[in-house]
Amino acid sequence: MAGHGSNDQRALLEELYADMAPEGLAPLWEVLSVLVQDVPRSPAIVHKWSYGNIRNYLMRAGDIISAEQAERRVLILENPGIAGQSAIIPSLYAGMQLILPGEIAPCHRHAQCALRFVMEGEGAYTTVDGEKAVMHPFDLVLTPGMQWHDHANPTDSPMIWLDGLDIPTVRMFDASFAERLPEKVHPETARPGDSLHRYGGNMRPMRGSIADRRPAHQPLFHYPYALWRENLANLAAGSQIDPHLGHALEFINPADGGSIMPTISAHVRLVPAGFQTSPRRSSDGTVFVVVEGEGTALVDGQELRLAERDVLVVPSWNELRLSADTELVLFGFSDKASQEKLHLYRELRA
Repeated sequence: MAGHGSNDQRALLEELYADMAPEGLAPLWEVLSVLVQDVPRSPAIVHKWSYGNIRNYLMRAGDIISAEQAERRVLILENPGIAGQSAIIPSLYAGMQLILPGEIAPCHRHAQCALRFVMEGEGAYTTVDGEKAVMHPFDLVLTPGMQWHDHANPTDSPMIWLDGLDIPTVRMFDASFAERLPEKVHPETARPGDSLHRYGGNMRPMRGSIADRRPAHQPLFHYPYALWRENLANLAAGSQIDPHLGHALEFINPADGGSIMPTISAHVRLVPAGFQTSPRRSSDGTVFVVVEGEGTALVDGQELRLAERDVLVVPSWNELRLSADTELVLFGFSDKASQEKLHLYRELRA
C-alpha cells in the first residue's frame, strides 16, 4: 500500500478487509507492486544439476520400479525456488527419464507439448503416431500435443533423456487432457525416420497428396545431433560471432519457420575456447544442457562451473555471461515461443 497512514486508518482497513474476505474481495492497493513489477523477478532461482548425480538416482529408481508401472520413470528437475510445483521455471517442466533394456513406456497422448533431448544411449526409440524416431546422444525429438507416443529400448544399454514440457502453462489455463492407448505400442504407420526424409530437407510432399501424411502444423519431430552439430560448426566457421550469444542456431518448425512447438523454443550455441560472452538478460527462462566442453556461467554474479551433460536453469531476467575453457556447446529450451505470441518477450544486451 502506498503510504502507511495512521494507526486508525490501518485498523479501519483491516476491519474492511476482514468484512470483504467472505465475499471473495481483496484490495489491489496492497498487492499492486507485486502483481505489476518494474522488471521480472522470478520466484525460480538459478540452479545447476550434475548429470552424474541424477543418473545415480535414476538407476536406483530403475531397480525399484519399472517403466510400465510408473508409466514414465522420470525424476523431476524441480527448481528449489518453487518447490512443490513440479516446475523448473514457472512456465515449464523438466525431468530426466530412464528406459532400461527391454522396457516399453506405454503409449499415451496429452495436451502438453514435450521435447526429448537424449543424454545417454543409442538405438532406443520414441514412436510418434506410429513412426519411430531412433534416438542417438544429443538428438532432439518432439512429441507434439495430442500426438500418440510411446518409448521402447530394444538395446542392451540404458537410455536416458531430458524431458521438457509446458505442463505448468497448460495447468495455468486448466486445459489438460490425456488419453491412453489400450495397446502398449502404437501400430506402425510409417518406416522409421520417414518424416525426416519427407519434411527435413526444406521440401515437403505436395499439400493434399497422399504422401503428405504428417499434421500440417507440425510435420517434423526429429532433429538429429549429426545434422544440427554440423550446421553449428559450419556457422562458426563462416560467420562473425555474436558477442552476447556466441554462435547460435534455433530449431524451427519447417511448416512456418517458427518455434518448434507453440509454447517452447529451442536452440544450440557454440562458444569458442577462450571466449567470454557479453552480459545479456532476456525475459524467457531457459534450461541449458552442456553438450560438449567445459566453462563457466556467470549468472547475476553467481559463478557456476559447467561440465558435459550438466543441466543449468537461468530464470527470467537474470544476467548471463558464458566463458569457455574449451569449445563449449550448449542446448537450450525456453518459454520464448509463448512470450513472443503474447508480445511479452524482451531482452537487454549490455
